[in-house]
Amino acid sequence: MSYTYEFPRPSVTTDILVFSIRDGVLQVLLIERKLDPFKGAWAIPGGFVQMDEDLATGALRELEEETGLSGIPIRQLGAYGAPDRDPRGRVITVAFLALVPSDDLQARGGSDAEDARWFPVDDLPPLAFDHAQILADGRAELARDVTASIHDSALVAFDFLPETFTLSQAQQVFETLRGEEMDKRNFRKWLTNEWAIEDTGEKSTGGRHRPAALFRLERD
Repeated sequence: MSYTYEFPRPSVTTDILVFSIRDGVLQVLLIERKLDPFKGAWAIPGGFVQMDEDLATGALRELEEETGLSGIPIRQLGAYGAPDRDPRGRVITVAFLALVPSDDLQARGGSDAEDARWFPVDDLPPLAFDHAQILADGRAELARDVTASIHDSALVAFDFLPETFTLSQAQQVFETLRGEEMDKRNFRKWLTNEWAIEDTGEKSTGGRHRPAALFRLERD
């Protein structure tokens, strides 16, 4: 089937910001580009959307091809369409967010990615395209999500936690995402008042600290 269009058609890509808290630090997954433009530079995983797939499908496909990661829930962050954002031509990208709780999740470079590596969000290499702006917007979105006055969107913080967690672990996650310390007593009161936090009756094991009670979020 052929088409005739009156107007030029831009290309569409997706970019996927994968955040994780690793060693107590908020980190983002980046890939080293294997091909031009920006060969050898670090970038957010992503690529062109195929004609027979929707945006989310294309994003997940590119993420798996370039990093080996799959089965990760994603949500849309926004669209970026500055005319000069891509030297290859008129390219509009739709950015997605993914939150990964596991410190043990291993990524590897693949497809047109030479390497895939985690970087602290406060210590990033120079990024290709307009990815520095996309990443800054994603970081700001996470901070807004866990503002104390917001309930539903702050649930994203629990995506960084294991199924059972200590209150100290929960506080560390919220502080990392907000970028500021929180009073211990006020945080615990707020946490237990805002969400259905169930005491599992179990204690944490291992580590250098005294065993602490383990809790679980009762999700709908």
